[in-house]
Amino acid sequence: MFESRKKFAPMHEIVTDTKGAAMSSNRSDLYRLDACEAARMLKACEVSPSEMVEAAAARIEAVEPHINALPTTCIERALDHARRIEKGQAPKGRLGGLPIAIKDLNPVAGVRTTYGSPIYTDHIPETSDVLVEKAEADGGIVIAKSNTPEFGAGASTFNEVHGKTCNPWNTSRSVAGSSGGSGAALAAGEVWLAQGSDLGGSLRIPGSFNGVVGLRPSPGRVARGMRGPYGGSIFDTLAVDGPMARTVADCALFLDTLSGVHDEDPLSLPLPATSFHAAARLSQAPRRVGFSRDLGIVPVDREVADICEAAVKRWAQEGVEVEEAKPDFSESIRSFQTLRAAFFAACHADHLENHRDRLKPEVIWNIEKGLAIDAAEIGRAEVARSRLVASVARFFERFDLLLCPTVLVPPFDVDVRYVEEVEGQRFDNYVHWLALTFAITLTGCPALSLPVGLTADGLPVGLQIMAPVRAEATLLSASAHLEGLPGCAKMTPVDPKDADGRILLG
Repeated sequence: MFESRKKFAPMHEIVTDTKGAAMSSNRSDLYRLDACEAARMLKACEVSPSEMVEAAAARIEAVEPHINALPTTCIERALDHARRIEKGQAPKGRLGGLPIAIKDLNPVAGVRTTYGSPIYTDHIPETSDVLVEKAEADGGIVIAKSNTPEFGAGASTFNEVHGKTCNPWNTSRSVAGSSGGSGAALAAGEVWLAQGSDLGGSLRIPGSFNGVVGLRPSPGRVARGMRGPYGGSIFDTLAVDGPMARTVADCALFLDTLSGVHDEDPLSLPLPATSFHAAARLSQAPRRVGFSRDLGIVPVDREVADICEAAVKRWAQEGVEVEEAKPDFSESIRSFQTLRAAFFAACHADHLENHRDRLKPEVIWNIEKGLAIDAAEIGRAEVARSRLVASVARFFERFDLLLCPTVLVPPFDVDVRYVEEVEGQRFDNYVHWLALTFAITLTGCPALSLPVGLTADGLPVGLQIMAPVRAEATLLSASAHLEGLPGCAKMTPVDPKDADGRILLG
């Protein structure tokens, strides 16, 4: 039976590790650890998995009333998993017993999984998603499900089942989406690692809005199964799963856990010879990068663009050659809108037919758009996508990376459904304003959002960094180098604050 976030296991005075050493569990600072350091301590038995679960549970209990990032917890399940690791009955793996959050689009066996939809309010799956099994086999302990918009549709996290998620930097602001619960939970220190998914930017946009790292890997890097309640195609290359974390190295560690071949995914890629975590630790600057303030397709808030450009200049001061350059994204908006609509029709036509009255308007619009397009239109979109991929290949003959803002605006009002206008340009649907990320989705290249500064109002801004296809190692190494420069250091975890800047805890 699932547990709600209002049920927590008691904090124990003494926890015993697998060697019998007694350790105090009154460690209120554990949530501040980087995931890499926490995993090291777990594997060295300097802290026990049970202690980490209890520390996460305590932070969740303190923070959740203010942000609603993890509406469903499974503390008892997590403690049981922790004890099995401590007894040698479950693998320690890379993560060593580290609590993690899984997005509410991915099933976890025995834990309420709603997909953010009233259709599945009481759904409790019997089997876990492929990536959940991978994470648990590598020492990850699922402690909660993170909030998401209905079926991941939309870049602001709210739904009719769990309500809205608020940004811990300013609880009157949005966390973005669709992996908004994961981003907020990381930023507020509820978990050390979180999983998300990305179709049009759902890992990268919450990364930017919450001041954390969100990585969209190449298609096939993280194996996907078809274990959810709705269809689609396993051969789709627009939607991927990936890691979110507070630092680049932490994100790389989790990517190592999630990566690898799986029989249920014929597109899945083998593990590289060198780990992604090792690549991040290498922290190597690129030689030449292309930068664009707007990719030539949408207007960008000037303050956001200026913050991103200032971060790129820090690289230039380190000797990196920076040039204003980009591939040709001129056909990307129409192409993505068409292919996304076809994707929604494939996944959710049955939901429209059987549960129309329970779907939010944006989902209905996207499904109906997909059902209305014909094969010729889909063909034109695929051909345009192919032209973009060719342009990207030519771009990477000259440059190591492409850089641009992750999102065209800073975090907006939490009650706004989506951005309708920027710099005088109005958008005609709820997807258009995501163009900076969905244009890069079309390329098949890995990309991440790296926190690079704060607005005058104290809100996070992310720089989007894209590497050549399947070059996650290059992406992570370069991003770690930029992260290490002054002005780009880790900014989280933070205590939730209200619109007046008052800390809400205590």
